[in-house]
Amino acid sequence: MAVRVLVVDDAAFMRMMVKDILSKNGYEVVGEAENGMKAVEKYQELKPDLTTMDITMPEMDGITAVKEINKIDANAKIVMCSAMGQQAMVIEAIQAGARDFIVKPFQADRVLEAVRKAVG
Repeated sequence: MAVRVLVVDDAAFMRMMVKDILSKNGYEVVGEAENGMKAVEKYQELKPDLTTMDITMPEMDGITAVKEINKIDANAKIVMCSAMGQQAMVIEAIQAGARDFIVKPFQADRVLEAVRKAVG
């Protein structure tokens, strides 16, 4: 059975890129969200095997969303997506419960490596 993924990013283009990489490699993208609040709602609704989470988003940032999702599911597998120069935020996200991170612009092999590691 394919690994079910929730893709979270405030930029539709970034969601499309991640979806494209994952679906071409046998993952099933079951949902998308454009901010942290929607991510938490979708997580509860869809119960994905993995979530890719942008750090900086409107309404609720990715780190807060990771904390909220981890309250719902302590075993949540979340991979953070960050822009260059967000190392401090990435560390905070990992401490909040994220499993790994990928840096934009996305490289397919790095995305897949992080996803495999997180789901592993």
